[in-house]
Amino acid sequence: MKKATVFLAKYSRILILLLICVGLTLGTENFLVFTNIINVLRQSSMLAIMSLGMMCAMLLGRGVDISIGSTLAFSSCMAAGLLVNQDNPALLIVGILYALFIGVAIGVLNGAMIAYLRLPAILVTFGTREIFRGLTYAIMRGEVVTNLHPAIRYLGGGRLFGEIPMPIVLALLLTVLTALMLKRTRAGRELYLVGANPYSAKFSGIKTNRTIILGFAASGLLSAIAGIIYLGRLGTAEGEIGQAFAFQSIGAVAIGGVSFRGGVGSAWGAIIGALIITLLINGMNLLSVSSYWQGTVNGAIIILAVLIDYFASKRLSEQ
Repeated sequence: MKKATVFLAKYSRILILLLICVGLTLGTENFLVFTNIINVLRQSSMLAIMSLGMMCAMLLGRGVDISIGSTLAFSSCMAAGLLVNQDNPALLIVGILYALFIGVAIGVLNGAMIAYLRLPAILVTFGTREIFRGLTYAIMRGEVVTNLHPAIRYLGGGRLFGEIPMPIVLALLLTVLTALMLKRTRAGRELYLVGANPYSAKFSGIKTNRTIILGFAASGLLSAIAGIIYLGRLGTAEGEIGQAFAFQSIGAVAIGGVSFRGGVGSAWGAIIGALIITLLINGMNLLSVSSYWQGTVNGAIIILAVLIDYFASKRLSEQ
């Protein structure tokens, strides 16, 4: 029984993913088609990148970062003028760096208010979400920026070897880098320690405020990277982009085993959560399920995943 509990706690998300795949394979004719599999992976890539950022914030145990969608929109729209098609590659590089700088700056702003003012993360990031979404609307004034540089369009819409969409490649690369950062660097390990027990971390010599800022800065950075890729995918920059990513990312990391209390979670778990949510949407579309029911099904799966994690963890603590 103990081995079964340990197995369930460790691999419950993979089991859910496999069960969904089996169910969709048996229930539809087109699920295992190569083009559909690639389409699912491409659709999940943006959510995966955003979920990596959400995970970095949630590992700290301070709450969620619901400003990530606005960070994506504001950073990409602010830099869009430098990312249009032109003959000067230096401007393209400056534009990318500018977008990344804005993303990190928003993350640092969030982290500083949470760390030094002891404000709840959900309230801080709700406030910055509204501020930067409003600024994005004010700057864009309902207009769109088109004619983006081919390099940007390739990041969002190109294919490696003519087969694999670049967003999939970039999401995989960022997942590997994030996983290595969390497991192999001091800064990454400190995210876990601060989230698991901030008081012990502080007495161990860890600068907890700096670590909190780092976690939210990482969230902002990944949101900005996702924004650049999203521009390439859409081919335009507009103020409406990134609206749904925050709550989808929360669902993905919850399914993926990232604890709301902090200190528990992994990059690969967040990716599995993003895949599960995308598979559900894809499967319901293949099964012609009404869009009115899709949110209900997603919510039920999220609650199921959290309950499995809760009861499995409770059993482990009792043994």
